[in-house]
Amino acid sequence: MTGPVAATRLDLAAYLPYRLSILSNTVSGAIAAIYETRHGLSVADWRLMAVLGMDPERSLTQKALCARTRMDKVQVSRAVKRLIDLGHIEREVDSADRRRAHLRLTGPGRAIYDDVAPATLEWERELLSRLTPAEAAILDTVIARLQEVTDEMAAGS
Repeated sequence: MTGPVAATRLDLAAYLPYRLSILSNTVSGAIAAIYETRHGLSVADWRLMAVLGMDPERSLTQKALCARTRMDKVQVSRAVKRLIDLGHIEREVDSADRRRAHLRLTGPGRAIYDDVAPATLEWERELLSRLTPAEAAILDTVIARLQEVTDEMAAGS
């Protein structure tokens, strides 16, 4: 095909957003096997626990978790409810604003984080070890730049 029709045909194999989504799903699925098998956690569960586990002294609101994970409010809300029900996180209502609650890992939640985080980091080390140091550096630079550009474009729309 030539002309305008050819320019509008979507080739998913070459379409960057699709390729990034497939790669993300593949990597997430491989790592998910670790925490799903060990602790019955979903990808959303682990993402929230990973963010909360980064700084155990600090609590975060659901809004902050949405911003840090780029997950939508419904996904975060469901995962928070599930993690509270499982006893992995706890909620403390903000005394200054009762509509807001602060979330943090519980002791058992911290134990799960301490079990899973090293295993996921080992998986990442194995993945990156299959790249040359130059490829790994380029990948890091390109990912950071794509995130920056995407954020700029999203803010402008």
